[in-house]
Formats: sequence, C-alpha cells, structure tokens
Amino acid sequence: MNPNFIITFLLVFTLFGCKNPNTFSDYKYSNKPKTITCDGVNPKLYNEALYSFEEDILNYYKKTNPKSTLVNAYSQFIRTSIYGKLKYEDIISEHTLKVFEALKDESNLWDAGNPRSYLNYSGSVLKCVSDNIEDQPLKTTFNALLSTNSMSPKLFGTPLLSKYRLALKDKHLATYIALDLFYAKLFKLDFSKATFDKQEQKVDFNKTPEAPKSNTHAGHNN
Repeated sequence: MNPNFIITFLLVFTLFGCKNPNTFSDYKYSNKPKTITCDGVNPKLYNEALYSFEEDILNYYKKTNPKSTLVNAYSQFIRTSIYGKLKYEDIISEHTLKVFEALKDESNLWDAGNPRSYLNYSGSVLKCVSDNIEDQPLKTTFNALLSTNSMSPKLFGTPLLSKYRLALKDKHLATYIALDLFYAKLFKLDFSKATFDKQEQKVDFNKTPEAPKSNTHAGHNN
C-alpha cells in the first residue's frame, strides 16, 4: 500500500475521526435564547458558538463603523466571506477560539474529505438546520443543494445575500452561517496572527435594528 496514503489517512483520522468527550465549560451566553434543539445535537455548545460568532463580527465591523448593527455585520460578513477575502484572525476573539476547539470534538460535524468546506453536509447538525430553516424558498434551495451534493458556501451564499436579515430571528439559518462561513474556515487559520486585544462590546441580540442604507447593493459582487 502507498505509504503516503497511509500517512494521509492517519492525519485525517487523528483530526476528524478520533473525538474526545466534550469538556467545554466556559459558557458566556447560557442565558441567551436557544438556537438549535434537535435530538443528538449539543444545544448549549451551539448556542455558545453562534452568539460568540455574532459578537465577534459585530465588534469587528464596529471598528470601522461605530454605528454598525448586527444586521449590518451579517450583510458585510456574508458578502465578504463569499466574494472577498476576510482576515479571520482579525475577527476571532480568544473566547471564540476556545469554542472552536470544543467544536472540533463534535461528532460528525466536520468532513476532511469535503472539497468545498470542512463542514459535514450530511451530518446531524446540517440535517437539523435543513429541517428548520423558516423561510420556505431559502429552505427549498438549501435542501436541493444538499440532496444533489452541490452544497457550497458560494452557491448557497448567493440567495442568502438578499435574505441575510433573516439570521437575526432564524437561529438555525444563523447557525449554518456561523459554521460554514466562519468556523469551517478556521482550520486553515494561523492563530499566531490572531488579535485578541480588541475591546469587546455588549451585543443586544434581541434588538431588531434599522436596515442599513447601503442595503441596495447587498447582493452584488462589488
């Protein structure tokens, strides 16, 4: 047998196949509304993952626009993630890095063999998301991409760009965004470049902000 194949297999198995019991306990958002509650899914950890991600992107975009809201942050983040280049090491907080380390141990969440994303599109978490997306046209598109093995951040990101505001109330959709457009990208991140010195700001997750004035071009690749 090819020795290179054996080495590659062992690396993949080590990173994605051998999961340890989740011992994460540093919960900051345990008092926030639940995100996903499907059987076999760790709701407490995914709550933490989503709210920590949302706080990170809001803090990041507030650095250039202090009046930025969470809906602004979602709009800019999704557009830049799909069509531009994001410096994830400038976005991620130290707490979110700890959450990511815990997510690495989640059973069948990741797929090292997925050429489009490290996220496992046939896993239980994505099944939970696909069953519970509230917007029917978006749900139909999501499930069609999954069923035809065509799912990718860019393909689903295109219809998502015009409906990013839904992430504020549809936490299943928001969980997908956090996992595929953020956490899945962190596997290739050099954490030595992460900047953890930014000032964290309180996020009102229940507030529905005004639509951004630049919303007209949210769906275009500028």
